[in-house]
Amino acid sequence: MMFAVLFSDVPDGHTLRQTHIDAHIDFLEAHSAEIRAAGPLDRASGGGLWLVEAGDLSQVEALVREDPFWDVGLRADVEIAPWRQVFADGERL
Repeated sequence: MMFAVLFSDVPDGHTLRQTHIDAHIDFLEAHSAEIRAAGPLDRASGGGLWLVEAGDLSQVEALVREDPFWDVGLRADVEIAPWRQVFADGERL
């Protein structure tokens, strides 16, 4: 099952992000079987988006809590929603 994970960052979190980006990327690499895509959102408040393949919501919540960005207080909020891909590379799936 796929999930979309939308993060919001704390105000002025740029320094936290820059300080801990290497640990965050290492975490993403270590969990590449589950976190299929990830990247920052280009907005003033920062944040990010993951596409996660997991058996259930609790597995996604556990991944979120393991992320170094969560531990250092960069993340202000997270929204997790089941997601079903119906279109890719110009074609219906």
